[in-house]
Amino acid sequence: MNKRKNNYQNSNSKHISKKTLTSKILGIFYSSPHKEYNYKQLASLLSISDTQQRSIISKILIELVNAGSLKEISKGKYKLKSKKSFIIGEIDLNKMGNAFVVSDMIRDDVFVSSANLNTALHRDTVRISLYAKRGGNRIEGEVIEVIKRATDKFVGTIEKTGSYAFLIPDSHKMMYDIFIPAEGLNGVKDGEKAVVQIIDWQQKSKNPSGKVIEILGNPGDNEVEMHAILAEFGLPSKFSPEIEKAANKIKEDFTQYDYETRKDFRNILTFTIDPEDAKDFDDAISFEKKSDGTYYIGVHIADVSNYLLPGTDLDEEAYERATSVYLVDRVVPMLPERLSNYLCSLRPNEDKLCFSIIFEMNDKAEVISYNIEKTIIRSDKRLSYEDAQQTIETGKGEIADELIKINDLAKILRKNRFKTGAFNFEHDEVKFILGENAIPTGVYFKESTEANNLIEEFMLLANRKVAEFIGGATNPKDFVYRIHAEPNMEKLENFSGFISRFGYSIDTSNNIALSKSMNEIVRNVNGKPEQNIIENLAIRAMSKAVYTTKNIGHYGLSFDHYTHFTSPIRRYPDIMVHRLLHDYIKKLKPDTTNLEAKCKYCSYQEQQAAMAERSSIKYKQVEFLQDKIGQSFDGVISGVTEWGFFVQLKENACEGLVHMRTLNDDFYIYDQEDYCIYGKSNNERYQLGAEVKVIITNVSLPKKQIDFELAKKQ
Repeated sequence: MNKRKNNYQNSNSKHISKKTLTSKILGIFYSSPHKEYNYKQLASLLSISDTQQRSIISKILIELVNAGSLKEISKGKYKLKSKKSFIIGEIDLNKMGNAFVVSDMIRDDVFVSSANLNTALHRDTVRISLYAKRGGNRIEGEVIEVIKRATDKFVGTIEKTGSYAFLIPDSHKMMYDIFIPAEGLNGVKDGEKAVVQIIDWQQKSKNPSGKVIEILGNPGDNEVEMHAILAEFGLPSKFSPEIEKAANKIKEDFTQYDYETRKDFRNILTFTIDPEDAKDFDDAISFEKKSDGTYYIGVHIADVSNYLLPGTDLDEEAYERATSVYLVDRVVPMLPERLSNYLCSLRPNEDKLCFSIIFEMNDKAEVISYNIEKTIIRSDKRLSYEDAQQTIETGKGEIADELIKINDLAKILRKNRFKTGAFNFEHDEVKFILGENAIPTGVYFKESTEANNLIEEFMLLANRKVAEFIGGATNPKDFVYRIHAEPNMEKLENFSGFISRFGYSIDTSNNIALSKSMNEIVRNVNGKPEQNIIENLAIRAMSKAVYTTKNIGHYGLSFDHYTHFTSPIRRYPDIMVHRLLHDYIKKLKPDTTNLEAKCKYCSYQEQQAAMAERSSIKYKQVEFLQDKIGQSFDGVISGVTEWGFFVQLKENACEGLVHMRTLNDDFYIYDQEDYCIYGKSNNERYQLGAEVKVIITNVSLPKKQIDFELAKKQ
């Protein structure tokens, strides 16, 4: 009996998850797109005799009909809805050169081997033909057409050979070097970093051909490397002179209309709390105690849309960027400095235009009522998080009483949020101490304080109430929501299996029970060696938050309605929300043209910015360790693969790889199911989450890689 058939017939040897079962069923239909099946035939093909699992097959078939994947030919008989066994989706490439295709056309991702990519690259939109080998746990496919390239520009290092050259890409997601003929070199020198555009890729050619469109400079130079990271993710590094000129033309004077039509808060105590080095302040808090013992708490947000008019070059530039980008040594703003740091920044002792939400609250932090309105404010004080925290802890300061009361309300809001099912995943931020030429001289962890939580809770409250104001109405209108889907149950099952090794467990009986048990784990792992590993795996089990017009709530925050309203200086979706909100309040008809497409684009740009930030952190970590080769550090195994295991250093959160080839005391085997590598003879185990001592053996700035070897046991 061949191995494939053996695996297939034993598919019922243990419980099959619903997701896997769905993939197997779809695989059968895609393998035979013209055939009809009922649930009994499918159960037989899958060697499933368990009554409960056979019942699940019937439910899956109904779900696949509702999802549009299958059609019911006659009672209980099903067939693939489309005779064409192909789908359109997006390529998600892994380090091994294989890929999964994510598509709205079917429920599960489709595996595509590197041999079947046919020039498709990471995030390309492709058409793939589908097939599935019976007994397999996944649908497989082959790219038959690249419909749209995600990008045709790549960053890397030039290697010249005679009259031609190759670009060696920085990104591990780009698996091919790019050939550059003599006429495409444009003066680039051997060893320089450059941006190359692909101009041709014949089907039979191993490598694409391209031309140099930008020379960045010499590797290792901080400016070159940071610009290379931005270019790699398609992000700009500066504004054009035309955009700067347009921003500088905007007048700062308010009109009489502004003063007459906006609620005046200039005589109400108002303050900002931001990082010490912040230059743009897009939110402020006001506080007023009423005679009946309740409070007016105002959340005032810079009215960027007052200056950024639709259809202008400035607006188009802001949309194109969609977000500010935060690298280790700089911020690449969404808006020019004239807007972000001056006109729209809520600086102290200056009149500023805002879009505000005013809450009437009692001592239980209950919202009695709220109003959303355009305002004019004048911040009385600019506090750093450190200043605010000191006042909260000591009770001393100009606005100590007001700040302590607001903090008390924020703590109640926070407690209630977790009580109703919100998740508490908060990481200490890794920060670098940068010396000359931005070379890191130290690493530290920035902890979240009560002052941070104070601002967070009132921003969350503002975002939630704005979303409820539109989406909770009897006649909901087109709007931009920030949504977060329920977690993937298969990932949760894997996560549950892993944490059981440390004595932890999760309760998946309902959403509140799940969040409560997750938050309990977060509390219990705090300060323990396995903390970072468990927290990271928990986050990976969660879905990603995105922007959309289709509201399904925010699972992680446990809100039925949620949006982004509070950061229009650095997020374009907030500007979209401000414009829609203004029009609905004024009973005007807003422009909702391509609103969902804009949401999708902003989600994409947000992900690109996040990856650029992580890349800059990784670069600085490697740079920080480059003079520490030979030194030993304590670490925790943070990932296990067939070529070795990753270790995160406790002291500085830098991560590197212990290659399998360096484990020379035995023949080691990779156990994917058990998250470990073990020795065949000595049974030495290197398990995810285990503590180890390692020595730094090599660092590669160009590849952003750190190599470790295990330190010899004493």
